[in-house]
Amino acid sequence: MSRAEYEECLKRGKLNPFSRGKDLAPKELETAAADLERAEKTLTDGDYKWATVQLYYSMFHSARSLLYAKDLREHSHFCLTKAIRELYVESKQMPLHLIEALEHAKDLREDADYYDRWTKTGCEKMLQQSREFLDFAKKVIEDV
Repeated sequence: MSRAEYEECLKRGKLNPFSRGKDLAPKELETAAADLERAEKTLTDGDYKWATVQLYYSMFHSARSLLYAKDLREHSHFCLTKAIRELYVESKQMPLHLIEALEHAKDLREDADYYDRWTKTGCEKMLQQSREFLDFAKKVIEDV
């Protein structure tokens, strides 16, 4: 299913060629790292709702850096996850659990934002996953 969803995102213009991608990928990693750092402080302060949102955006910017490394740009959070799954997981460059973590983080962020639902446990797990996702993206971008 993933390949068809990826191709539909391309067809609908939700994923586009982006010639400046490789040049901007390191900047996305900086944003991801800054979001992660702020989320750690927010989590320490006990604001789990806001930390959940910040941790998702750390993962989002890490994922965007990976997309930029392929000279692509997203215009949809859904299509970003489908592209990362197709371009990195299906090719065995990224472990499956990282894309699953990003997809779950997206759901948690939406629950926090739209339904005022979050948990300390979910937030703490996202923190570890966000770190791992960022570390993976850094290794990929170093090789670009």
